[in-house]
Amino acid sequence: MIPPEIIESYRSSIKQIPANTFLFHEGEPANFYYQIISGRIKMVNVNDDGKEFVQGIAEQGQSFGEPPIFHEAPYPASAKALEDTRLYKLQKEHFFQLLKNHPDLHLKLTAVLTKRLMYKAMILKEISNHDAEHRLLTFIDYLRAEFGKVDEPFEVSLTRQQLSTLLGIRVETVIRTIKQLEEKGSVKIVGRKVFR
Repeated sequence: MIPPEIIESYRSSIKQIPANTFLFHEGEPANFYYQIISGRIKMVNVNDDGKEFVQGIAEQGQSFGEPPIFHEAPYPASAKALEDTRLYKLQKEHFFQLLKNHPDLHLKLTAVLTKRLMYKAMILKEISNHDAEHRLLTFIDYLRAEFGKVDEPFEVSLTRQQLSTLLGIRVETVIRTIKQLEEKGSVKIVGRKVFR
């Protein structure tokens, strides 16, 4: 999102996060802007039993955890690396200066944050109003529109467990529903990978 030459000119550092390691935890102060160079980060809430509820997943080139920076609030979720991840870490004050000096990037960030709000509204609507089949297809179609290519099958890179926690559906239901969707011709399963 922010070009490397710009983010690096504002005294950012590069941080390596091993897979399954937390970068920050829910409730900690939000003092940094993060942007992924390679790897993936999931934003999660963890209950007292250690069960995770996935709020979202950020991939290469994406940022995460910005809203509490603007709101002067603690992080509402924890950030955990899904795989070995490299990212830019930029102190909040330097991030704000970057946005002041580059209003075009500020507008792009505003568009990204707005898109995330719309995504959250869509997910809440799906969870509260629809059955598992509708939730899965709507979510997969959202991912395809966001990350897929026209006229190419889209591979869902999330595991059944991740789909379960993102959509509020039991893992067993996700597995059964995907099989039903394959039987209907709505998705294809190739070597345990789901395509739409």
